[in-house]
Amino acid sequence: MGIWKNAIALGLAAALGACASTDTVSRDTPAKAPVLNSQSAMWRVQDVRVTVPKTLSVSEANLFYPLADIVWRGEPRGDRYAQVAAIIDAAVTDGTAHLRGSQPVFVDVEVERFHSVTEKTRYSVGGTHSIRFRMRVVDAVTGAVLNGPTLIKTELEAYGGKRAIEAEQSGETQKRRVTRHVAAVMQQKFGHAGARGAMPRPAEAE
Repeated sequence: MGIWKNAIALGLAAALGACASTDTVSRDTPAKAPVLNSQSAMWRVQDVRVTVPKTLSVSEANLFYPLADIVWRGEPRGDRYAQVAAIIDAAVTDGTAHLRGSQPVFVDVEVERFHSVTEKTRYSVGGTHSIRFRMRVVDAVTGAVLNGPTLIKTELEAYGGKRAIEAEQSGETQKRRVTRHVAAVMQQKFGHAGARGAMPRPAEAE
């Protein structure tokens, strides 16, 4: 019986490992993100098209960790779908600005998760900005899919307590930090030569 249990456990671990290998994951630094092939050097991003499905759940509850797809308190309460879309749009646009080739492309992004920290978490222990989206590159003329869809998963440390207050006072808002981080992920993904030097220092290897 013990042998069978061990065999099943090993099989499950292998299956989970295989699934995990398809994701692009980063924490505080996108250094592990795979760089697109040399084809991307020919691209010029004509537009970034972001979709934040209304099927994603939103929480405004001031708990330590609300169970929802979208938790965002970096801006005044409002249309969280629109706020998330604007952040991702700006970040991906900035992160692909170095692509100046002759082939016009669209970068399509569908957000799956945008989980930041609540007031309770931010002004106590801090936490993590967790972001997940699917991305594909499409020829702007023919509509042909040139790359993707690719699952992008990234995390950034969310400051807490005194550090959060000091960052806010110095202009390092949550919105600014998240936008800059996702832009850096895109720069690394699309092979920006200067991206690595622009990385924030990683907090802790996982």
